[in-house]
Amino acid sequence: MKTNMVGAINNALDLAMAENPDVVLLGEDIGKDGGVFRVTDGLQAKYGEGRVMDTPLAESVILGSSIGMAMSGLHPVAEIQFAGFMFMGFGQLINHAARYRSRTRSSRTVPMVVRTPVSGGVRTLEHHSDSPETYYSHIGGLIVVEPATPYDAKGLMIKALHMQDPVVFLEPTKLYRLFKQEIPDEMYEVEIGKANVVSEGSDLSIITYGTMLNIVKDVVEKKKVSADVIDLRTINPLDEKTIIESAKKTGRVIIVHEASLSFGAGAEVAARIAEKAIFELNAPIMRVASASLPYPYPGYENFYIPNALKISKAIDKIMSE
Repeated sequence: MKTNMVGAINNALDLAMAENPDVVLLGEDIGKDGGVFRVTDGLQAKYGEGRVMDTPLAESVILGSSIGMAMSGLHPVAEIQFAGFMFMGFGQLINHAARYRSRTRSSRTVPMVVRTPVSGGVRTLEHHSDSPETYYSHIGGLIVVEPATPYDAKGLMIKALHMQDPVVFLEPTKLYRLFKQEIPDEMYEVEIGKANVVSEGSDLSIITYGTMLNIVKDVVEKKKVSADVIDLRTINPLDEKTIIESAKKTGRVIIVHEASLSFGAGAEVAARIAEKAIFELNAPIMRVASASLPYPYPGYENFYIPNALKISKAIDKIMSE
């Protein structure tokens, strides 16, 4: 079938619920209304209010309840309407979901998925446009994924629902309906912790994820530069092997992400390359990211988010060194 990211995730949830009666959904307005972006549209009518549950406007309660469900034998999928609201339940994820396997020496697990829209570019307000991947990657114990295509969104969601650990599933708002892609009708998994080498080249490695992937691909195509374009797909754990092999092969690396520059995922990628491939590099590692400031009002976001011009200039600079 050909569908966008919303349709791909909806299909993944539908298949997972049909396969496993322990999979339940909960969140604000996800039932009759199908969620603010209609990702869960039609699922309550199909599976009932006992498996697709509308909750109060209380993110800490949503996440705390999900942890309890997971420890009691269910496999909950919690929707948080926007990433900025997820901080209200931060303690539940960091202090409990992320730690229970370690706390109980693996005698108890917390199989759950937390879905939330992330990133900007659609003229929303600041709490609707956060890129929080590093918050949830830093603690350890949480798997953090961010698909850039409908195919990956479906496969990663199904894989997440077959795991026994908590997964933070970040869905770029701008990509929800930006384009459609042919995906299989049946169930399939995309490996978590494995990056996707979207294109191969010899002169440059561009490592990216989420909303920046399509922009990077367009710039590389227009400039006709021979580049490895790598979509991380999983922020935690990182596919270090693919990253290091590419850096050693090309000798030049640019890391592109929408999240703020300071202390972002790009810094972690750059550090690992510096530790394990520094002598194979022909130029300093470059990062293209948003300014280290709170997300701006809608009228300024095009100056804040990395764009094709900034990426193009970075390519020109690194190729001249």
